[in-house]
Amino acid sequence: MAIAFTPGEPAGIGPDLAVIYAQKKTDKNLLIFADPDVLLERAKLLKLPLKIVESNQSYNDGELCVHPVKANDAVITGELNGSNAQYVLNTLDLATQYCLTSQCDALVTGPIHKGIINTINPGFTGHTEYLADLSNVDKTVMMLATEGLRVALATTHLPLSQVASNIASESLEKTLSIIHHSLRSYGIKNPNIVVCGLNPHAGEDGCLGMEEIEIINPLIAKLNNQSFNLIGSVPADTAFTVDALQGVDCVLSMYHDQGLPILKTLGFKKAVNITLGLPFIRTSVDHGTALSLAGTGNISLGSLNTALEYAQNFINKKII
Repeated sequence: MAIAFTPGEPAGIGPDLAVIYAQKKTDKNLLIFADPDVLLERAKLLKLPLKIVESNQSYNDGELCVHPVKANDAVITGELNGSNAQYVLNTLDLATQYCLTSQCDALVTGPIHKGIINTINPGFTGHTEYLADLSNVDKTVMMLATEGLRVALATTHLPLSQVASNIASESLEKTLSIIHHSLRSYGIKNPNIVVCGLNPHAGEDGCLGMEEIEIINPLIAKLNNQSFNLIGSVPADTAFTVDALQGVDCVLSMYHDQGLPILKTLGFKKAVNITLGLPFIRTSVDHGTALSLAGTGNISLGSLNTALEYAQNFINKKII
């Protein structure tokens, strides 16, 4: 079977990724959910050969297997068009259905533009939450990975002013359970998970905040009594040192920009975004739409290659 790929925002570099990837021989069979005309126009702009094939299997240079999804309006490279926001969601809807019905082995997603999608779907916060809704899953976890480091998030795309009120024992327990069981399912027998504190110095014994004392630390103790292997809560400013990461399988950050700047500094262009807790495998590139680079050919396939490699490893039940 195939790995589904949704290129994301059609004016960005998502179509470029598909076209450039098609130029090399590969043992990974991709089924692209996109408008064939968009892909052909982008190939023309990039001055690269491209043949669209209807079969679900092709390993030939310059060929792409495409499941056609028609764009709502003309796509101008590098220019956002709100009329095509629904098109982006349509590609996700269809690709997700293929994964839920086992017609595809996994889903790899290209970069989307949240702002343009919000013009038709107010409150849209990203792939992670949208795919959870499509799959009727009440809780998923965003985890990014690069060589030597995995970072999961307790909260995802929230304004900083709302983070503390969303650190609750029940949701945090679900998050840690999903991370623990997901890592176990991919070959890590007893995942060693570091849990960051929310506040500076993990609250400094309550002087800088009470979330650690009232919520985070009691939950860590509870889960460790259930055979989890959790360390924390740990001050985030020292959680990512070389010594602190020895033997660690995942670090749980309390909010988006607490842990991801470190991971992206270490592994930008070779990191992957993974959604844990879905009934199918989903990975994604770790970069944005890069509108100014669309159609230039001046892009790297590093993150796409990493996302595909992780998806294939998941399929083969290899340790990530």
